[in-house]
Amino acid sequence: MISVFKNKEDCCGCTACYSVCPTKAISMKGDEEGFLYPEIDSSLCIDCQLCKKVCPIINNKKLKNSRNDDFYLAKHKSEDVLRNSTSGGAFTAISDIFLKENGIICGVDFDDKFCVVHKMSDTEEGRDRFRFSKYVQSYLGDIFLKIKEELVAGKKVLFTGTPCQCAGLKGFMKNSYLIKNLYLCDIICHSIPSPFIWEEFKKILVKENGGTLDRVHFRTKKLDWSRDNSNKSFLFSTTEMDELQMDERFYKLFFGLSTISRPSCSVCRFTDTHRVSDITIADYFGIEEFAPEKYDKLGLSLIMVNNDKGDEILEKISNDMYLKKRKSSESIKHQKRLTEPMIFPENRSQFWEYIEKIGLQKTLIKYGITK
Repeated sequence: MISVFKNKEDCCGCTACYSVCPTKAISMKGDEEGFLYPEIDSSLCIDCQLCKKVCPIINNKKLKNSRNDDFYLAKHKSEDVLRNSTSGGAFTAISDIFLKENGIICGVDFDDKFCVVHKMSDTEEGRDRFRFSKYVQSYLGDIFLKIKEELVAGKKVLFTGTPCQCAGLKGFMKNSYLIKNLYLCDIICHSIPSPFIWEEFKKILVKENGGTLDRVHFRTKKLDWSRDNSNKSFLFSTTEMDELQMDERFYKLFFGLSTISRPSCSVCRFTDTHRVSDITIADYFGIEEFAPEKYDKLGLSLIMVNNDKGDEILEKISNDMYLKKRKSSESIKHQKRLTEPMIFPENRSQFWEYIEKIGLQKTLIKYGITK
């Protein structure tokens, strides 16, 4: 077989095909934008078609839940949890269930070089590192295979990630009996930024400030929680700096220019209310329009319950969270990725031509993106 997909923009890089290949014929290779794609070694391929059978893009309709979701406004009862969460603390409450039951949490972390990677943890300390947003496509590596090992060992596993990552894991597991102990939590995803651009941006921060990067926060509660502030609260420091500093340039690239996201994001199959996961979480943006008295500057979560497993999770977090069922129309209005994919600008290709010719720092200046 030559390729898993027909068109490159159809691939979301979930690693399901890589993980399922019985002969290790598939490897994940980065392209010029830094996104990973499956590459098939024809000398090892036995044309078993398993890669296509687990692909979440090819099989996306089969992976989605059929029931209509229930939408909830949610806020953790602990102020400490709220202050140390991206939104209303829903992830902490959900993951606490699995920690109490000696389960495994799989979420997104930084490694020691601030690369964004999926990791597993069975401790609060490890879980807490997953709580904050990281606006870069995470490196999955062998995580699907490691999750399967934990499930075989009888552990419950909570996997959190983007909708396409959850779909990839669900496709990889197929109809295995092991899936009864696998719980999927997706995050409503704006789109997935380039790991290459993130690497280049880190170099700029170090070049401008000296030392080495030692702290990064994509979103914090230094500013009051709101949609506008969520796009301003990138903080970092290097070993040569005395305190954290704010820098809006990465957000201006991501949310402003909209040129650094994975090509598949513009044709995303998972931008609707029929989710592939058991439970979906996000910010409850827009509550000030429908119920301003419920706004909280420390953050509010949206929880979408997608199936019976989601019902189970909601019941178990009810003691730790304030929960209020709300109309789906509120979230659909304010969460655009529940109705449509992002739209790339016409000059996206031009942006990447500049990156190749003059590098990121000069490209930022060319587009008027300053601190």
